Amino acid sequence: MEKLIAAIAMFALAAVSGVVGAQSSTVVGGAAPGKVGIGKTMDVTATITAIDKANREITLKGPEGNEVTVAASADVKNFDKLKVGDQVMAKYARALVVELKKGGGMTVSRSEQAGTKGARPGEQPAGIVARQVTIVADVVDLDPAKQTVTLRGPQRTVTLDISDPEQFKRIAKGDQVEATYTEAFAVAVEPAKK
Repeated sequence: MEKLIAAIAMFALAAVSGVVGAQSSTVVGGAAPGKVGIGKTMDVTATITAIDKANREITLKGPEGNEVTVAASADVKNFDKLKVGDQVMAKYARALVVELKKGGGMTVSRSEQAGTKGARPGEQPAGIVARQVTIVADVVDLDPAKQTVTLRGPQRTVTLDISDPEQFKRIAKGDQVEATYTEAFAVAVEPAKK
């Protein structure tokens, strides 16, 4: 099942990049002193227009008429349940929260958690894949004239623009920033309407 989710995730990425087109999309954001967050969700419904059983490929037609073909590995137990005309509903969500840690003291690090859940054998194909990455970085430099902050993380150093002067005033060399990126992709297949 996880492989079908991964294959249909390719469809979602196509949708995100505009090949298929999202039916609805929502962006939310917010800020508090020393903390900023933004999130986005997208919903896409597509119709299965072709199934190549020999090559285990599914062709999906999006709401704007564009099509994309995705492959399902042999690990997909419910492939035989798919039928032309079935509706594939996909929801993609991602969020980023960045929090200032005054005075530092945390270990500079990167951690990742991931999980999947799929339908049981015999059920309609469905599932969810989620991933969360957390990075702790040191504030190593500030440029007040350019309103930039330089962060050194566990794998690289980056310089970021801080567009909010009130947030910029709160940051000092020696502080740390904790950034958490979360993404989830859920997919469900409904039988064609009779």
